Amino acid sequence: MKEKMKQIMDNFHKYNSEHMAAQAFGFRDDIEYDALVIAPSFSPYKLHMEDDYKVTTLREGAYIAGYLVETDTSKIAWVKIGSSAGNIIDHLAICAELSFKKVIFIGAVGALKAGFELGDICTPSYSISGSYADTYLMKDSIRGDMRFEKVYPDTEFIDEMIELGKGLGHEIKKGSVFCTPSIALEYSHLDEIRSFDADLIEMETSSFYLMTDLMEIPGIALLVVSDNSATGAALVGRSDEEQAKYDKGRNEDLPQLVMAVAQS
Repeated sequence: MKEKMKQIMDNFHKYNSEHMAAQAFGFRDDIEYDALVIAPSFSPYKLHMEDDYKVTTLREGAYIAGYLVETDTSKIAWVKIGSSAGNIIDHLAICAELSFKKVIFIGAVGALKAGFELGDICTPSYSISGSYADTYLMKDSIRGDMRFEKVYPDTEFIDEMIELGKGLGHEIKKGSVFCTPSIALEYSHLDEIRSFDADLIEMETSSFYLMTDLMEIPGIALLVVSDNSATGAALVGRSDEEQAKYDKGRNEDLPQLVMAVAQS
């Protein structure tokens, strides 16, 4: 990990105990996991992964949980958290001292332009930081401001994973993402948000990629399209056809891609 991440962890430990990932999620320090999955609201059970893999619940709290997903040849540490940039930063920091080869963020994403259907799997070409939490992470002073800065992933790794998905018959669409701090209030600011010319909208990927850069771990965000404000596909109140498309993306395509990336 980078020196800045080491400083973050040193300061974190001044006021907290050792082995935080074990206490919060039940993960072991002596295992090298093939991947760490971090997901707002998505558990392995929600994606029905227990039908194909061994899934063990390690620890469940009021709003966070830790799971182990295993095959004969791989082990995945799986973190379920609540939504928001602050949650992704905090809980990746808790897991930063674990040993894992790559990190995968999975979640839902809204579309801001036509061309994205419910159930499509997308990944950010870049993410626009819309949360003040990223300032706490990246600036030396909290009086600074990095709102609306663009955050880019490791494009070489992303392109490799897109090709991996293509080989398995899955399309992963690239799209620019606006990271909003509020779902309910984004609709009151849609015109202003659209002025950034982003394709998609969600809450965490700018923070996710800032953290993977500091941790120096390859990472990819895999996002399933849940609604499209440009075409009228609603987040709440989908038609049966729209729900079927979303369910296929979330319950079939997404788990297969997660396992493919983890085992690559």
